[in-house]
Amino acid sequence: QEMPVGAAQIASDSEQSEFPTALKALTVVTVIAVVMGLYMALVNAGTDTVQGDVQRIFYIHVPAFFAAFVAFSATVVGGVQYLRKREKRWDTLALAGAEVGLVLAIVNIVTGAIWARPIWNTWWTWDPRLTSATIMALTYAAYLMLRNGVENQEQRYRFAAVYGILAFTTVIATIVIIRIRPDTIHPAVVGPSQANARGAFELDATRGVAAAIGFNMVVWMTLVPITLMWYRVRLENMFERVNAMKVDLLSREG
Repeated sequence: QEMPVGAAQIASDSEQSEFPTALKALTVVTVIAVVMGLYMALVNAGTDTVQGDVQRIFYIHVPAFFAAFVAFSATVVGGVQYLRKREKRWDTLALAGAEVGLVLAIVNIVTGAIWARPIWNTWWTWDPRLTSATIMALTYAAYLMLRNGVENQEQRYRFAAVYGILAFTTVIATIVIIRIRPDTIHPAVVGPSQANARGAFELDATRGVAAAIGFNMVVWMTLVPITLMWYRVRLENMFERVNAMKVDLLSREG
């Protein structure tokens, strides 16, 4: 008996029995780059004269947010392409972007809370920037939960595509709110902070601060989200192949 069409299509679309050499190389480069970034942040960069060593959290806190931005952008691309072409691989990309982006957004929020405790004397405050970042994370958490609640596969993919595109408005809001709300106490790393901001620091090139934040931004905006999303796509394709084999076995038994 022939394999069902769906199973054959999944098998032909993603032959992943072997670990891709490109992914191996990318993983090695990513790990090395992250370690280098940590060295630059923890050892090479000078200690902030006001905040002390706690300021070093910014070398992860800020890049993690922009890494989430890249991942959530992939969700938008995947959603738009799925609506255009109705191909499963684009939904897989969108799903990978949402999951990776959510993890990175949580890293951003947690590291921010750790930094805020000694600088703001509190773990959390309902500052406009913190509130918008939380809404963003909850929006994508809801994306993952709601898509699993739609039983019909085609409707699930279509719903997830539209939701993923609209959800990106929360990412944009989180970026711009620090520029348009004068009451925020969250400092801006690039450009001037609002008058009420507490905890700003200078990107001093002579003390390695600018190099550390710049290098980590590049690594986290490129290598980190791309590597994580690639692994997540492979995992999803593996799930699809397993489900296809189950369908094939059931059809044979039937």
